[in-house]
Amino acid sequence: MKKTIALLLALILCVSATACGKGGGNEGGGASSGEAGASGGGTGKKVTLRLGHIAGDTDAWHLGALKFAELVREKTNGSVEIEVYSSSTLGNDRDLIEGMQLGSVDFALVAGVLSNFYEPYGILELPYLFRDQEHLEKVLYGDIGKQLKQDLLDNAQIRGLEFWVRGPRELTANKKIETLADLKGLKLRVPEIPASIEAWKAMGASPTPMAFGEVYSALQTGVIDAQENPFALIASNKIQEVQKYLMLTHHVYGYVMLTMSDITYQKLTPEQQKAIEEAAQEATQFENDLVAKQEEELLKLLKESGMEVVEPDTAAFMEAAKTVHGKFAQQYGQELYDSIVNTQ
Repeated sequence: MKKTIALLLALILCVSATACGKGGGNEGGGASSGEAGASGGGTGKKVTLRLGHIAGDTDAWHLGALKFAELVREKTNGSVEIEVYSSSTLGNDRDLIEGMQLGSVDFALVAGVLSNFYEPYGILELPYLFRDQEHLEKVLYGDIGKQLKQDLLDNAQIRGLEFWVRGPRELTANKKIETLADLKGLKLRVPEIPASIEAWKAMGASPTPMAFGEVYSALQTGVIDAQENPFALIASNKIQEVQKYLMLTHHVYGYVMLTMSDITYQKLTPEQQKAIEEAAQEATQFENDLVAKQEEELLKLLKESGMEVVEPDTAAFMEAAKTVHGKFAQQYGQELYDSIVNTQ
C-alpha cells in the first residue's frame, strides 16, 4: 500500500511539473511569465521581450522604440511582443548592458557606456572628433559602423542592430560659459566614459561621472553645477527647470544604438530573427527623421522655458579637447581613429 501511495504521489508531482514547464516562465531572453519563451524555436508560440532605455516618454528614443515594437509585432504576426520601458525603469545604461549579457534584458538603447564593455567605442565619444552630423552618419552607416557592430558582438555578446542618430551634445549650467576660462572648476556631470571625463578635464572642468537618472536632483541640490546632453534629453528630463544657460558647444555628434542580447537572439526562430532585423532598419529611418524634425522645435521650447542660449567661441574648447585624442587613439585603436578622422 505504501509503495502504491508513493507511486501515486510521484505521478502527481511529475504531471504538475510538466504543466508548470508548459507555462513558459522567465527562462532566458526575458520572456514574461505565463508565456512561452523564445527557446521554443519554431513552435510559433508568443514571446514577450523587454526593451529599456534612460530617456523620457516624449523623447525620440522612446517613440522610435515604440515604432520598432510595432514593426516587430506586425512582421512576426504577433508571435513577438516587445514591452518598452523608459526613464531608466529597467536600470541605467550599465544595468541594461549587463542585463543583456545575462539575458535578463532583451533590448536596450545605449550609447557611450558601451565603451566600458568594448573599449574602442570610447573613440566615438571623444569631444570634437566629428566635424558635423554628415561626418558622423558616413562613419556609422559605412564600413566602420558595420565593423564596430561585429566587434561588439564578438567581444561583448551584444548585437548592435542599428545605430540611431541624435542631436549634438550641448552644455547647460547655472552660469554663462563663453570662454574656456569659464569652465575652470565647473562641477560637470558626465557619463561613465573615460574619453569624456579626460577631455573635459583637459578643457578645465571638474567632471563628475554619474548615472543620468540622478542628474536632475544633483543639479537641484547643487551637488553638480552643469551637465551636457542633446536637446532631447535636456527637454524630456526637464533639465531646464534647474539650469539657466544653454551653451551651443556641439562638442559631440553622437548616436544611440538599438542593441539586443545575443542570448535572446539565439533563442528566436530564424523567421523571428529576420523580422527583428528588418524592423530595426525601418525604425532607424523613423527615429532619424524624427530627431531632425525635433531639433528646431526643442531649441524653441528650451528658450521659451526661460533658458538663455549662449554661443561660445568653441575653437579653444576644441583645441584643448583634442589634446587627449592621441592618448585614446593609441589605447583603443589608432587605425580606427584615423579611419574616422579621414572619412570624407
